[in-house]
Amino acid sequence: MANQEDIFKKVISHAKEYGYVFQSSEIYDGLSAVYDYGHNGVELKNNIRQYWWKAMVQLNENIVGIDAAIFMHPTTWKASGHVDAFNDPLIDNKDSKKRYRADVLIEDYVGKIDAKIEKEVAKAEKRFGENFNKQKFLETNPRVVEYLEQGKSILSRMAKSLEKEDLADVKALIEELDIACPMSGSKNWTDVKQFNLMFGTKLGASAENAMDLYLRPETAQGIFVNFLNVQKAGRMKIPFGIAQTGKAFRNEIVARQFIFRMREFEQMEMQFFIQPGTQQEWYEHWKEHRMKWHLSLGMGEDNYRFHDHEKLAHYADAAADIEFRFPFGFKELEGIHSRTDFDLGSHEKYSGKKLQYFDHETNRNYVPYVLETSIGLDRMFLAVFSNSLQEEELENGTSRTVLKLPAVLAPTKAAILPLVKKDGLPKVAQQIMDELKWDFNVTYDEKDAVGRRYRRQDANGTPFCITVDHQTLEDQTVTIRHRDSMDQERVAISALKGIIHEAVDMRTWLQKMEA
Repeated sequence: MANQEDIFKKVISHAKEYGYVFQSSEIYDGLSAVYDYGHNGVELKNNIRQYWWKAMVQLNENIVGIDAAIFMHPTTWKASGHVDAFNDPLIDNKDSKKRYRADVLIEDYVGKIDAKIEKEVAKAEKRFGENFNKQKFLETNPRVVEYLEQGKSILSRMAKSLEKEDLADVKALIEELDIACPMSGSKNWTDVKQFNLMFGTKLGASAENAMDLYLRPETAQGIFVNFLNVQKAGRMKIPFGIAQTGKAFRNEIVARQFIFRMREFEQMEMQFFIQPGTQQEWYEHWKEHRMKWHLSLGMGEDNYRFHDHEKLAHYADAAADIEFRFPFGFKELEGIHSRTDFDLGSHEKYSGKKLQYFDHETNRNYVPYVLETSIGLDRMFLAVFSNSLQEEELENGTSRTVLKLPAVLAPTKAAILPLVKKDGLPKVAQQIMDELKWDFNVTYDEKDAVGRRYRRQDANGTPFCITVDHQTLEDQTVTIRHRDSMDQERVAISALKGIIHEAVDMRTWLQKMEA
């Protein structure tokens, strides 16, 4: 566990040192669970957003985008259920005075059971080698089966208790499992209480006439209230989707784990409107399709898994998370939810406006069902960044820190390096820079020995280094170095654009989804 904590600390310090993520308003000692993205971070974030948008909107003829406002009429949140039911179950430790989410304490306990299972699998893998059948082992090994049943039973009981609002049983479960405060080791707990997560604000010039508003806790409602506007203006036929990326705000009392759980964060959501009765097939379709999107980035199939929800929201008939192996274990990265007709039906009821679709094929009106895919952009950023940061031992006995970001997402695609700061080499390097910057985000670096510059770009995540030397002046060729393999090759300046394009083009990467 300490090892995982050390890895995570390295992720956080590397993100700061290389201009990816800073603590918000750090000169004033920061603001808890609020972060700023630096010059490299904003590029990586934009690239992830574009990679999602291209796959979701541009490549699907029946999905369009919107950008709804953060402020919405307050009745929106009554209709959506957020005013009455957007709560976290919180528990305080009487000795350490620390506050925790009760469900997270229990999930972390089950996470330790999962870690034991992984240990057993790793041992068996070593023992049986190529003959090892992981699925069979998980189903038949007595110890593993016992662990799996134990974890399932704990989560199932917690889900039922939360659904019934039986907070006394949630506390009883924490006590039965002998869960201690992670800070102090104390098991002296208060009762579990519910806490609403929405930030309140006011709209209006004077205090007495001001309207109570909320900062939106999710982006989905902006899509639902615009369903008819988009459907009519875009002449959309069901099935069709509306996608949106944007900021959401939650007053997380137990915000933690760097940018994994923040108070101000960004979501990438798509609501897919379908005919009632077709939800099961669309649910399966989007589960498979979204997993393919994740796998297209080449971050390792073993780092992803589906987790079906034990506790379903009252309006949902199916829900699953795509979980990713973060440095602190498997956690939710994306949710796929079959939401039935709850959203449009509820807004229809509260607004008094018809939110229905007239189906010309069946000649009837109906309130469409909704299939949702929702991913946290900041969590996706953390998944990509933490998975890419590696320490490598090299053949010559030295080591290097390298950020092996998928080239399509890397903030800077190439660094142009004159070997020395004289003999006209900087001028040629600058000419190459001026040519490439129209197509790619590139950087120029002439400080320090070239080996040190290579290391700097490795740690920055730059896929290519292009070195201009004296031979360049004679034959218009340069050395291009590949970040991941450290291989170097001599190529013509005229070939650079094609080489970089082939490695970073979104089309090349996204086409893996069709394979």
